[in-house]
Amino acid sequence: MTESELATVADEQEVLAEIADMLAQVLEDMELTATEVGMADTFHEDLGMESIDLVMLGNLLTERYGDKVNFAEFAAELDLEAIIALTVGDLVTYIVRRLGGEEH
Repeated sequence: MTESELATVADEQEVLAEIADMLAQVLEDMELTATEVGMADTFHEDLGMESIDLVMLGNLLTERYGDKVNFAEFAAELDLEAIIALTVGDLVTYIVRRLGGEEH
């Protein structure tokens, strides 16, 4: 792996851990740990998140990353099927790209 690829993997793991912490806050009744949340987990099917949970997650993302990561804008570009199929990995990739300066 190149140095850039290694940095991206490290960034992805860091963002995944931060997302897992946020999910634990949003889904208080579920005892989630960073090792239990994977990149392939879907927000709807695997984590049982409802739209209000996604709004709360979006707020936490804004608190953590500021304007660089706009979950509402990201979700608005998706159709209903894509939102239902959205994975933790999709969100992690989006965040890593945005923090790296990439546009959507």
